[in-house]
Amino acid sequence: SKPSFDKPISPFSNFTGSVDERGTCQCSVSLPDTTFPANRVERLEFIAHSLSVKFEKELSKVKKYVQLISVYEKKLVNLTVRVEIMEKESISYTKLDFELIKIEVSEMKKLIIRLKENFVGSTEIVDQLEEEIRNMSLLVEDLETLDKNNVLAIRREIEALKIKLKECETSKEEKYPVILPPAPGSCSHGGVVNISKPSVVQLNWRGFSFLYGAWGRDYSPQNPKEGQYWVAPLETDGRTLQYYRLHNTLNDLLLYSYARSPQIRYGQGSGTAVYNNNMYVNWYNTGNIAKINLTTNVVAVTRALPNAAYNNRFSYANVAWQDIDFAVDEHGLWVIYATEASTGNIVISKLNDTTLEVLNTWLTKQYKPSVSNAFMVCGVLYATRTLNTRTEEIFYYYDTNTGKEGHLSITMNKMKERVQSINYHPFDQKLYVYNDGYLLNYNLIFLPQPQETARH
Repeated sequence: SKPSFDKPISPFSNFTGSVDERGTCQCSVSLPDTTFPANRVERLEFIAHSLSVKFEKELSKVKKYVQLISVYEKKLVNLTVRVEIMEKESISYTKLDFELIKIEVSEMKKLIIRLKENFVGSTEIVDQLEEEIRNMSLLVEDLETLDKNNVLAIRREIEALKIKLKECETSKEEKYPVILPPAPGSCSHGGVVNISKPSVVQLNWRGFSFLYGAWGRDYSPQNPKEGQYWVAPLETDGRTLQYYRLHNTLNDLLLYSYARSPQIRYGQGSGTAVYNNNMYVNWYNTGNIAKINLTTNVVAVTRALPNAAYNNRFSYANVAWQDIDFAVDEHGLWVIYATEASTGNIVISKLNDTTLEVLNTWLTKQYKPSVSNAFMVCGVLYATRTLNTRTEEIFYYYDTNTGKEGHLSITMNKMKERVQSINYHPFDQKLYVYNDGYLLNYNLIFLPQPQETARH
């Protein structure tokens, strides 16, 4: 008999069938494709790994560029502050000042170009930074143009006038010889009668937060033309001297290059001075004075300064921890301080620069805490006081050569509110002033010596 298909096929079967005219059962079975695509999975894993590596690489680049952008944003802020100061202050800036800023702007331009070439993703921040740097560059060029049209032009006119005067002097016979400015390192003059406007050298190498300190140039009578530049910012407490920097030339100092940065742990106050390759400091928390060899950074001598008050007993006005203030002039090394016996009035002592022994001492009638700072020139002490936030006055002098003292009125412009230290260099005949973190210098102008005195 023919098989019956009326009943359902066994539940274990997976086919459909029919019977042809001959009674033969025909079935068609659909088998699923159970072959595992291993090669496709391998390809997928390889692609996923490659993408992961690329992602990590690009993420690393992004992190690096974010750090660079952060660094250059800070540099841009620093440049902005400096340019704003240059816009606002009526202070002489040299051509080198503009060159230094242009170099920094140029470096940032190069970085921006590199960033734009390699940066993946949104460049909005980079574009904004590029625009700010472009504006900064234009601003510096404008300022330089203004300076060239004014300061540099005036300097050229002055040089031309000097040449004409020299030609005039050589072309005519004069009854008396022309009185020239004193030779570098010479005391053939009648004392300080005026001072130039400040020349802003730069911010100290440690930054805006280091308001207290001192700077200058080493003076050696044996090699007066030579002498390295030194900068000694105090720590932010305004008291401790731990680090100082030495540069062989002014250009090295301006470019922060070829510097030595020794460390000491025992300096106190801004009364530091350098003479004949030795630094002189007040020993921390004592009335002692110390001599440090700049070649070896080793303390060569320490000695108690007899009866000297210290630790803010008689410091300068507006400047703490400067009870003991060293000074250098044509005659050598000096120290300016006060004692209980002097009732706070300034005491001047000439020191043996080798042993730190006191050679001679002079008592003045000027109360030290009412003075903002002081310096020595040819054995004469000059003291300053604050008139306002932009002006000091050289108002007092004491001549150790004659024992005479008196009052002056020489106006001294400044960049910031407080003057932390003043150091004189005999060969340069300049004052090196540390002014709330900024390094300034001034040219001194001397009274010509009377002819009768000069002949003797």
